[in-house]
Amino acid sequence: MEHSGASHGLIQWHGTTIIGVKKNGRTVIAGDGQVSMGNTVMKPNARKVRRIGDGGVIAGFAGATADAFTLFERLERKLEQYRGQLMRAAVELAKDWRTDKYLRNLEALMIVADKDTMLVLTGNGDVLEPEGGPEGQVAAIGSGGNYALSAARALAGYEDDAEKIARRAMEIAAEICVYTNDRITVETLEQDA
Repeated sequence: MEHSGASHGLIQWHGTTIIGVKKNGRTVIAGDGQVSMGNTVMKPNARKVRRIGDGGVIAGFAGATADAFTLFERLERKLEQYRGQLMRAAVELAKDWRTDKYLRNLEALMIVADKDTMLVLTGNGDVLEPEGGPEGQVAAIGSGGNYALSAARALAGYEDDAEKIARRAMEIAAEICVYTNDRITVETLEQDA
């Protein structure tokens, strides 16, 4: 995947869209499969959303693939170290990501979630929990992230199923963003009854 620096230190990510939706006891992370290099599609079916740890955490990434795998591995180690406590593991990963000389150069964003919490992690040391409300929580990253986020927020007022919201938002992003395709991977967690 590719990125290009924009003014004021902002990074514009190309090559993916990842969305997280949490509603009615269900947490979903969905992502497309397109890997782009410049204006060429290098791979249409990459898996950018996966379960990590003991399967109780799902994560999706936008950014350089090798960097994301490094971050997945680090997050898994943090989850082991902090006995599955996602918030604590995410904060410790974000600290390392910002301060470690090697990790600081990794170029990726992540959405991570367990059955209770959804977070966006950045290389700036940010651990962001999306705002929630009656329509649930929604977060999106990547080049088509703003399209997916807008679509999901609009759908959340009319649709109760988190997976349906995520899938439709991804379809809309794929129709608009040239760096996003319609080969969607979805992982879901159910909250304990």
